Amino acid sequence: MPILFDSEKEIFHLSNSAISYVMGIEKEKYITHRYFGRTLPFYSGSNALLQIDRGFATNPDKADRRFSLNSLLMETSTQGTGDHRISNYQIRRSNGTTVTNFVYHTHSIFTGKPSLKGLPSLRAAIAETLEIVLIDEIQKLEMILSYTLFEEYPVITRSVRFVNHSEDTVFLENAGSMMIDFPRSDFDMVTLNGSHTNEANISRQSLHTGVQKIESTRGTSSPQHQPFLALVDAKTDEFQGEVYAFHLVYSGNFTAQVEVEQYGSSRVQIGIQPETFEWCLGPSEDFQTPEVVINYSTSGLNGMSQTFHHLYQNHLAPAPWQKQERSILLNTWEANYFDFHEADLLKQADLAKETGIELFVLDDGWFGQRNDDTTSLGDWFENQEKLPQGIVGLAEKIHRKGLTFGLWFEPEMISENSRLFEAHPEWALQVPDYPLTEGRRQFVLDLSQAAVQEYLIAVLSKYLSTGKIDYIKWDMNRHLTEVGSLAYPAEQQKEISHRYVLGLYQVLDTITKRFPNCLFENCSSGGGRFDPGMMYYMAQTWTSDNTDALCRSKIQYGYSLLYPPIMMGAHVSPVPNHQVGRKTSLHTRGLIAMSGNFGYELDLTSLANTERIEIMEQINFYKAHRRLLQFGKFYRLRSADEYFTSAWLIKNDTEAMIFYFNGLARPAVPVNYLKTRYLDDQAAYKNTETGEIVSGAELNDAGIAIPRIKEDFSTLLFHWKKV
Repeated sequence: MPILFDSEKEIFHLSNSAISYVMGIEKEKYITHRYFGRTLPFYSGSNALLQIDRGFATNPDKADRRFSLNSLLMETSTQGTGDHRISNYQIRRSNGTTVTNFVYHTHSIFTGKPSLKGLPSLRAAIAETLEIVLIDEIQKLEMILSYTLFEEYPVITRSVRFVNHSEDTVFLENAGSMMIDFPRSDFDMVTLNGSHTNEANISRQSLHTGVQKIESTRGTSSPQHQPFLALVDAKTDEFQGEVYAFHLVYSGNFTAQVEVEQYGSSRVQIGIQPETFEWCLGPSEDFQTPEVVINYSTSGLNGMSQTFHHLYQNHLAPAPWQKQERSILLNTWEANYFDFHEADLLKQADLAKETGIELFVLDDGWFGQRNDDTTSLGDWFENQEKLPQGIVGLAEKIHRKGLTFGLWFEPEMISENSRLFEAHPEWALQVPDYPLTEGRRQFVLDLSQAAVQEYLIAVLSKYLSTGKIDYIKWDMNRHLTEVGSLAYPAEQQKEISHRYVLGLYQVLDTITKRFPNCLFENCSSGGGRFDPGMMYYMAQTWTSDNTDALCRSKIQYGYSLLYPPIMMGAHVSPVPNHQVGRKTSLHTRGLIAMSGNFGYELDLTSLANTERIEIMEQINFYKAHRRLLQFGKFYRLRSADEYFTSAWLIKNDTEAMIFYFNGLARPAVPVNYLKTRYLDDQAAYKNTETGEIVSGAELNDAGIAIPRIKEDFSTLLFHWKKV
């Protein structure tokens, strides 16, 4: 797995068994992109850079009219010297000018993968890292391009660090994490877009001339756009074709964009959203950008997903939870909302234990005067009327029943009607002279302030240090407005969006290291901040506040492009569904939820006995196959059509389950065979229901006959074991 530098040709070649990534140094100054794709045994330069005398181009080398930065395939942009495409950075001097002249200075190659100061990143693996140092001698600035090549994955991570060696302060107005120029533009762009309760819709469109981008300016990565894009060939599908995927490990404002330029190349750029960002970089200070994961596949989108799934579960999720099975939980939210008493909770816990549930989670409403969403966020003391013996007393009773105990927090928020706001109004995000805008009847704490960080760490530590809490659901239920801080001077106010994220990471890093055996679940009204940055601290995410089975079949399918099922919280909820009013069978709700991180969110005391029996059967089935469902390989077999039909496969070395969600029933049903595609061709598989024995090759290529289904939202399960 070498990273090689040919000093004679001035070529860097990063390669493992799956990929090669080649760069060159042009005119001893500029880092150029030469190749990215399948592994090359060696690189000779057959695809030499084409340099043409362009009549309207500027020429930094006046002796060479063929050389122009505006058409060169590059690894980072320049600023103000002839490259007019989208930029990966911009620096403003104290005199107001924004021209820079970064040129190659030196490089280093070393074993391992360094962590990033104050930021989440993929954890240590067998890897090798290249750092290329560029300098601007006039301003005494340094830009370090970092590339880490993983030995066991078709993956390279990239980031940038800026260092100020001058005696003057400069202002970073744009600090992108990665840029790459491809010598072609005949790609489709794949993104995940959506909204609250409708996350992770797969979008695919052909690239066109100009800039196409997704971004968030909401203070979080957002449910509207995942910080991800992929470039794929026009014929690429789930099963075949090339994919170049880019995923930003960051939880705040971001931009991910592609520009198709005049001569047919395409530039991909991703990083912190520049319009909501600026950073004062003083003398001897540095600034680290977030990490980008670059993933290459020759076996379609499923190949891309397999890499992301394995990589994120083994090198992103917290180490204690990478191999740990997850408990089946009961969450109280849709059963109780704010209206409960300890006696009610204990009745539910008794039934939860009887049905086989393992983790009891108390959601919102347990603190302050929290009887609705208008009050008490920030007042993290127990409501004694609801919980006479407090959280510890309730947790001890839950533990005595043989269940573990979980608790909901929304640490980043503050209610105007709260003791905390009365004592510390300056702790809310705000700007002078303007009123604070409410969202869900709450304001946002200013996590850029050390005092706020310390308060949250103290509050959470107080509860977790009791040893009675096994699980925390960390919620965040609004986007950021009035993004300013009373603790910083005027020239640093555009830093606050990023400082908020850094403050959040500081709190999470402290708490999760202090209490490594507590399972943290990330939530932001569902998928409002479902990104790799959060998954570094929290091993799973509440995927969406929408628990409807049909909607969830699409949402979980979309997120599966990037995340394995064990990272996606999925609950069986009541019907009619509280978000869309739809009725689906308990059987279908169970199978859709089993395709994620399985749990329940309903009132067990209100169910008919037949329903409780069916839930017990679901739980027994899930426990018998938990290892497969949580840690098996997940493959998408059929994407949702106009009738919402979809299918997926979960397999390991000994068995496989195929889930077929029928969506809407329809007349004149066509002949329907579902190919499994990913089973072992040479193995024989036994259908656990019928006893039929079939070869893997037959299941893969001939497929499974799907019977006619005269029912909306019906779901079929096929379970095969190797014999």
